[in-house]
Amino acid sequence: MDREIKITAEPIDGRRCRFVVSEPLLDGARRFASPDAAQGSPLAEALFGVPGVTEVVVSGGTVTVSKDSPASWQVAGKEVGAAIRKALATGVPPIAEPSAAVSTGDEVLYGRVADLFEAEINPAIARHGGFVELLDVQDGVVMLRMGGGCQGCGMADVTLRQGIETALRQRVPEVAGIVDITDHSAGTNPYVTASKK
Repeated sequence: MDREIKITAEPIDGRRCRFVVSEPLLDGARRFASPDAAQGSPLAEALFGVPGVTEVVVSGGTVTVSKDSPASWQVAGKEVGAAIRKALATGVPPIAEPSAAVSTGDEVLYGRVADLFEAEINPAIARHGGFVELLDVQDGVVMLRMGGGCQGCGMADVTLRQGIETALRQRVPEVAGIVDITDHSAGTNPYVTASKK
């Protein structure tokens, strides 16, 4: 009997959507910025087979997909869900282990970003009961998760863009971008409650 895989789509905006899967996919986080980078990881390969997909980030039981197609997430989401189920049905690990040839540049960048988080960013947002966890740096892109009072906070995007991203650009200009993989809908004690739309 086939196991039932539940997938919940949570659109972030017209370009990005978070898909929460009912089973763990990866311990840690991995970002795939191209079909070439996805080679060897069945889940990422399947998702790049969906028209318009430009980036895939997998963390725990969450897959964040970016697209450049005009299709709504109601349409594209069905294809993404089918691709996730198909990849998981094979029984093969959905995400391959990263190659041993880890970029030294990313390791150095990780250390510099971690130092900045510890010395400046986390002490500043701790005043509001929050924290930021550095998950990984891949190809110069910082992957992070917000927690505490930041998770689910209505001002989390402002903190991310005007606070964290600005500090990173000033102190560590080699950072190419930021990916927030926080599940803000799961926050239990947000500093500022998000307004209902």
